[in-house]
Amino acid sequence: MTATAKLTPKGAATRARIVASGADLVLARGVGGTSLDDICTGTATSKSQLFHYFPGGKSELVGAIAAFQSERVLRAQQPFLGELDSWAAWQGWRDAVLAHYGSQRHWGCPIGALATELIGNDPERAADVARHMDHWRGYLRAGLSRMRDAGLLRADADPDTLALSVFAALHGGLLLTQTMRSLKPLEAALDGALTTLRAAAATG
Repeated sequence: MTATAKLTPKGAATRARIVASGADLVLARGVGGTSLDDICTGTATSKSQLFHYFPGGKSELVGAIAAFQSERVLRAQQPFLGELDSWAAWQGWRDAVLAHYGSQRHWGCPIGALATELIGNDPERAADVARHMDHWRGYLRAGLSRMRDAGLLRADADPDTLALSVFAALHGGLLLTQTMRSLKPLEAALDGALTTLRAAAATG
C-alpha cells in the first residue's frame, strides 16, 4: 500500500492541492527556478507539512507533478486518444490537442519541459517522466496497430515507426509553439503528421 493510499480524505485533498499548485509554479518557473520555499508560499503550506506528504522532498514532489501533468494532458485528448483506429478519430485527436494547448496559459508541453530539464539534473526522475511520454506514445502505436489489423493501413506499415513520427512531430510543434508563442507551428506539425499517416493508408 502506498503512502498516498493511507491518507485520510482531507489529507489526500491537501496533497492534491499541493501538487496542482506546485505544477503551476514549476510550469511557470521550471524545476530549477522553483524552491521548496516557493512551493510552501504558493501552496500555503509549511515545510514540515510539505515533507509529511512528500518525504522524499522536492524530487518526490516533482515526480507527483509529472504524474499530474501527464494525467491532465492525456485526459484532454480523450476520448479520441483511446480510439485512434479510424481517420475520423485521428482528426478528432488533432483537434483535441490543439484545443487543449490553445487553452493553456503557458505555451508548450509541461511533460516535455520536465523531461528536458531533469535529464541533466535528476536522471532517475527524468526516467519516470520518460515513462509518461512512452505511455502517451503507446496510445498512438496501439491505434495504428488496430488500423493495420483492420486493413486501413498497408500490411507493411510499421505502427512503431509511424507512432514515433507522429509523436516527434507533435513535440517539435509544441517546442516551436512555445518559442513562437503561437499555435500555428503545432497545427502545421499535426497536419503534416496526419498527411504522413494517410500516405500509409491501404489502397485496395
